[in-house]
Amino acid sequence: MQWNSVSEFFAMGGYALYVWGSFGLTAAVMVIEMVLIRNQRTELLRDLRNELRSESPSS
Repeated sequence: MQWNSVSEFFAMGGYALYVWGSFGLTAAVMVIEMVLIRNQRTELLRDLRNELRSESPSS
């Protein structure tokens, strides 16, 4: 496909809402996934630290 202007490119031949909406939704899901994974990792590390502290012999 060949576009004669930038506005034609962004209009995507009348399918702009579908095309750009798909890109936007995919990007949003990827960002949300990264945030959730980071939160899970942080929580897991915190739990492991607490577990190790509770198992260590007190002086």
